[in-house]
Amino acid sequence: MKVNTRIQLSLMMFLQFFVWGAWYGQMSKYLTVQLKASGDQVGSSYAAFSIAMIVAPFFVGMLADRFFHAQRVLGVLNLIGAGILYLISTIHEADMFVWVMLAYCLSFAPTIALTSSISMRHMSDPEKEFPSIRVFGTIAWIAVVNLVGFMGVGDKVDIFRIAMVAAGLLGIMAFFLPATPPVSREKISFAQIIGKDAFVLLKDRSFAIFFISSILVCIPLSFYYTWANPSITDAYQAAMPGVDPGTFKVENKMSLGQVSEVVFMLLLPLAFRKYGVRKILAIGLIAWVFRFVLFGYGGAGEREWMLYAAILLHGVCYDFFFVTGMIYTDQKAGGRIKSQAQGLITLATYGVGMFIGSVLAGKVKDRFTSSGEGTIAVTDWLSVWLIPAGIAIMVLIFLLVFFKEPELRQSKYDR
Repeated sequence: MKVNTRIQLSLMMFLQFFVWGAWYGQMSKYLTVQLKASGDQVGSSYAAFSIAMIVAPFFVGMLADRFFHAQRVLGVLNLIGAGILYLISTIHEADMFVWVMLAYCLSFAPTIALTSSISMRHMSDPEKEFPSIRVFGTIAWIAVVNLVGFMGVGDKVDIFRIAMVAAGLLGIMAFFLPATPPVSREKISFAQIIGKDAFVLLKDRSFAIFFISSILVCIPLSFYYTWANPSITDAYQAAMPGVDPGTFKVENKMSLGQVSEVVFMLLLPLAFRKYGVRKILAIGLIAWVFRFVLFGYGGAGEREWMLYAAILLHGVCYDFFFVTGMIYTDQKAGGRIKSQAQGLITLATYGVGMFIGSVLAGKVKDRFTSSGEGTIAVTDWLSVWLIPAGIAIMVLIFLLVFFKEPELRQSKYDR
């Protein structure tokens, strides 16, 4: 790969995740503080992203991959997204916000696949070259979350303005990326988009158990993305009432989760050699249980270490289950249906699983939030966090009882 191309792709990936990281983890706090949104409205806003993730493969597969240069589609979508983000910054009513956020997510979700596709199309050896490009996405997420934290704007409309500027820059830059013409003019069916050929993997009992577990564990994952920031903020406000929440630097603290993700990503190959898929998945689920308990019981002062521990467990939780799951799926599918298998897992988890999780997270928060006329709403965060902890325990038991995975040498679907 040419040095100039590498620089362009790295900057593209950086801006892609800079846009995403600016608003995603902070949106719940903004909605709660500024728009006085209910838990159900917050959950619906996050569910909008999951709906868009379900729609995105059809947009990319049936339109972008067949008729237009990918870099031009990326540019147009980001410019449209920047316009919608400006509109979002002018909204003062939670119900309207949900619908406009859905419109934004429909423009944003396809760009996740497009940036990966553009990168890989210009690589001679994607397995070796892609990680060094993709890591700039993680760096960007850490950078923007820390920027939001240092500016003290995690609960303010500025998070969308920061995303708007970055989206505009990426939209303009995309038109100068290396030309990435359509892959094929051949008609692609609905069945191919949803990974029809990969459904054969579900005949394998172990993969079917893993597939179901992946959907279910996205429910606790949604609780984390939706409520971790407001929960930690409330923990500090309970100890320091009247203090500006911006001084707590919650976003800076939460960025340690992405640092942890990078560290455990590097440790994952060692874990594979020592433990195998079943034990690694189980370790990931156990970590999910502990992290939610720590979030529930953590607080400022003497219990602050619990909050830090819960944040730092993100690397184990995410890498040991979701990244391991991607590798396991890759091994089971083999080369012939590899892409469809990964697409099927993404659709099921970030689409179906996180949609269910986002809606449930909103309803659970409302269930354990007391409110009344003339009173300040108070959330029983311990009760909220014990719900995803319980779900993670059930998924762990389900996996340990039914998942029996023999050693993988060659996928039978390559034969």
